[in-house]
Amino acid sequence: MFSMKQNCWFIRKVVIWRAVASIAWSVLLLPITTAVFVLLSRFSLFHPIQWISDCTNLLTASSTIFSLMVLCAVVLITGFFNLEFYTLVPSIPCSRVALLGTVLHPLQCVHSLVYSSMGMLVMWCASVIISGRYSTLGTPCMQNESGDVLTCLNEYHLFLLLAGAFMGYSHSFLGVVKNMYYVSFQPIQQYKYPQFKGCLPMLLKCSVIQSLYSTRNFAALYFFFGYVPRTWISSTLNLPIDSSLQPLDSLTGLLDFSLLYHLSISGTFLYFTWYLIVLIFRIYATEAYSFPVQSTFSEDAERCLPKVVGEKSTLVMKFLALQDLALLSQHSPSRRQEVFSLSQPGGHPHNWNAISGECLCLLRDLTQRLVAHQDAVASNGRVKSQSASSDTRSASSSSSVLSGMEDVPETPRPTVPLRTPGSVFKSSVGGMHSSLTAPFTPDVDSPFCSPAIRRLVGQQDPQSPWFGTVQSPHIMRRGPKLWSASTESQSNGSPPASPAISPSPPAANQKPSFLAQWLQNRKEQLPEASSQALFADSQAHIWALQGLSHLVAASFSEDQFGVVQTTLPSILSSLVVLLEAVDRHFKLPHASSKPARTVCSMGDSTYKTLRFALRAALKTAIYKITTTFGEHLNAVNISTEHRKRLQQFLEFKE
Repeated sequence: MFSMKQNCWFIRKVVIWRAVASIAWSVLLLPITTAVFVLLSRFSLFHPIQWISDCTNLLTASSTIFSLMVLCAVVLITGFFNLEFYTLVPSIPCSRVALLGTVLHPLQCVHSLVYSSMGMLVMWCASVIISGRYSTLGTPCMQNESGDVLTCLNEYHLFLLLAGAFMGYSHSFLGVVKNMYYVSFQPIQQYKYPQFKGCLPMLLKCSVIQSLYSTRNFAALYFFFGYVPRTWISSTLNLPIDSSLQPLDSLTGLLDFSLLYHLSISGTFLYFTWYLIVLIFRIYATEAYSFPVQSTFSEDAERCLPKVVGEKSTLVMKFLALQDLALLSQHSPSRRQEVFSLSQPGGHPHNWNAISGECLCLLRDLTQRLVAHQDAVASNGRVKSQSASSDTRSASSSSSVLSGMEDVPETPRPTVPLRTPGSVFKSSVGGMHSSLTAPFTPDVDSPFCSPAIRRLVGQQDPQSPWFGTVQSPHIMRRGPKLWSASTESQSNGSPPASPAISPSPPAANQKPSFLAQWLQNRKEQLPEASSQALFADSQAHIWALQGLSHLVAASFSEDQFGVVQTTLPSILSSLVVLLEAVDRHFKLPHASSKPARTVCSMGDSTYKTLRFALRAALKTAIYKITTTFGEHLNAVNISTEHRKRLQQFLEFKE
């Protein structure tokens, strides 16, 4: 109970208040962006004095103030959705069917509906601010010969509202496809203001480009289907269409420079407002936090680094702790001394054991995943044969890669399942899903949830290749195959799939239907996406490598009690075994291919290169240790194979 209260307090202080601060800054910056939008919407090159005068009057008008209040409500809702949908582990669909299922997921449909509604609200505020022919949905018109003034449908206002709904859906759709809700930690820490100022040009550029794309796409869509909403709105609201005006679903109607200009700047204002909220939230969420290494009082022990670094219920706290560990190991000699210190009374290195044990556990888990992935690829995504010969081959393959992991100390694991990335705040302050447990909580029970999220939250798919122990010879295939299986594979000696998990093959004279073949092709797994999903959470492993290697290197001169030397063989063996597994992975097809550079987007694509960053961090960590200890490593009790590999680093041949 006490620990639960401590976690609740910690989450409120570190995370919730950061989210509240980001939303508050977004609201405070909204009048500035609105004023810039007013200046651009009333821009007049040949009448500058009248332009400034009109803008000043418009900024103080009651309609503008009311629109600003509506925009503040939109910012609050957007900030809440950011807090609800953001994740530290990206969701990477490994097949086309998985991507389609993610887009059509009921929760995503609700998200798209809400953003379409907010897009219409923002465009309504923009049309009120621009005023003129865009101000209201109904406009006076002369409709009959008697000269009666009727209220007709204002298609210009309707055009902007529909464009706002289209841009809102586009923002929601691209948020899923381009992982806009993925929060990545920057490799180089900066203060909030320089980071914000440096990102503003990119933010404006992305807003303008996305607005132009949306304007083009919506204009084309309205050209073909614009008569449908116009006729429906006209009949529903009893607003006749003014036949004296040119309809906008025609070339002459759409080739209106003023209309396209106002639509473009309104779209830029909409996207800039949303992107600004995203940017500020990312800056605040990834700000470094300094945890105390040890505390004098027992009630503060749950907030110390050795405890938080092993956190299983709140992923954001675990990431912040690992980030602090990496910074501590490089830049804080006084805090390193606390890591190497002994407990009083007793004289046990509890701090070092907890930190090194958790780091080694992370590296061991990654090694096992890589080995399981390689075994699955070797069998072409099929279930391995149940024969004794297959058992022997699988056991020898696994034991050869994990031979150095036997002496790695096991960190005591909690009895509750690991719930890190999928449910960051679940089970941390209570069993139910409260407002405090809402952020960073993707639906892990969804059939379209990322495999990386299920893997870390402890909900493993029984058909996952890493279900159970890696040493099991009966590694089961994934849902979608890793690569397309050749129809001649069985004739070439590939073992057939088990009838328990695969449908029976069709008869020899019966061909699969076109629909079945089309669905099978869409289910084929994308190789590069599979590799990206395997390393989706590797930022934690990179920090673990950095923290562990710098602490080991610093212990050469700072460890007065020799606490690090007792675990040095396990650390070296773990690093070498992981390096062998990573090297084997990069020999697979598409694993070493660099991802293509994407067009300017607010979607964070750094996860696509995490496997390269992890390989570089792993080699840097080994070099850091070998260059520090030098020939003293010959006295460390490790296997001959590992010693030969470390010798390559000592001779700078890697």
